[in-house]
Amino acid sequence: MNAPQIISLGCRMNIAEAERMRAMLAGEENLVVVNSCAVTGEALRQTRQAIRRARRDHPSARLVVTGCAAEIDRAEIGAMVEVDGLVANAAKLDPRAWNVPAEAPPLAPARTRAFVAVQNGCDHACTFCVIPQGRGTSRSLTVAAVLREVEAHLAAGASEVVLTGVDLTSWGHDLDGAPRLGTLVAAILSAFPALPRLRLSSVDGVEIDPALFELLAHEERVMPHLHLSLQHGADLILKRMKRRHLRRDAVELVGRLKALRPGIAIGADLIAGFPTEDATHHGDNLSIIDELGIVHAHIFPFSPRPGTPAARMPQVAREVVKARATELRVRSAAVRTAWLQSLVGESLPVLVERDGTGYAPNYARVALPEGVSAGAIIDVTIREAREGLLA
Repeated sequence: MNAPQIISLGCRMNIAEAERMRAMLAGEENLVVVNSCAVTGEALRQTRQAIRRARRDHPSARLVVTGCAAEIDRAEIGAMVEVDGLVANAAKLDPRAWNVPAEAPPLAPARTRAFVAVQNGCDHACTFCVIPQGRGTSRSLTVAAVLREVEAHLAAGASEVVLTGVDLTSWGHDLDGAPRLGTLVAAILSAFPALPRLRLSSVDGVEIDPALFELLAHEERVMPHLHLSLQHGADLILKRMKRRHLRRDAVELVGRLKALRPGIAIGADLIAGFPTEDATHHGDNLSIIDELGIVHAHIFPFSPRPGTPAARMPQVAREVVKARATELRVRSAAVRTAWLQSLVGESLPVLVERDGTGYAPNYARVALPEGVSAGAIIDVTIREAREGLLA
């Protein structure tokens, strides 16, 4: 191998950072970087699996691991015989950590959508989460720094910008004047009037400020797609998770948005089998899928992470956790299928990806004919929905 290979696991933050590492390390040879995830026990297992696979595929390469697993599970990852070195998560975008020049050459983007990490770290203490250990305290890019990065992506041909962060809606709290995320979104739209599409990654619904709400409800260039860091549908479980919202907060938020923008698509993270969860709590988790109309669901079977308060709570049996996760996936798949069917006959502007599919504004994935150019936005009349895709 010649060009370095970046293997990125987990969240959109890792995707954004992987693109920057790809540019920063472009001059390196025979290098594999595993940009790891450790948000759950399953994510850590997948990280170890990716490391072993990378070593089998590239036996003579220098294999370096960075990301959250390299921070949170440093001893375990560092002890793997396949690993040649670790780079701290906080240092992975620092050229000095890799001994490479500070000015990285520009590269063509690997995606038609540009992931821009505007915030990192988290100041909250959810009882199940280890991410603050891997990412540190919350910190924000300035508006000027974000605008420079967006400008670079647009110059490279990106047709959509996705704002991402560990706790995206906390953006700005550490900057002068403590601006809110709505201020940043408005600044991007104002600075780049030719930007056709701006999307938000996962947000904490109770932290959506009034300006951001107005943009989500009325601004056509802000995509009609809201992904909530919801985690559960039962208030008691939310309190035991130390989340900052209750079920009614999510219901009221989504209801207000749908009243103003009926086509907005709702996504959410949901955890199955959190400690102390009983059948009634699980029923609340199932019903929130229907009540919010969650069409982009990320279902996670709970897995205890060492050192977290949730790991010390009474655990739900593993077979019950798995069964409840399956029920959540079945319910969310049914809601998604009905939603996709409702889009048949509509004409949607679709951003063409490089794999023969593309994304509509509502984040529905659309199968496309051969010969369309990646990065273009084309109008597609939907004829059918099959296997989770529109066509």
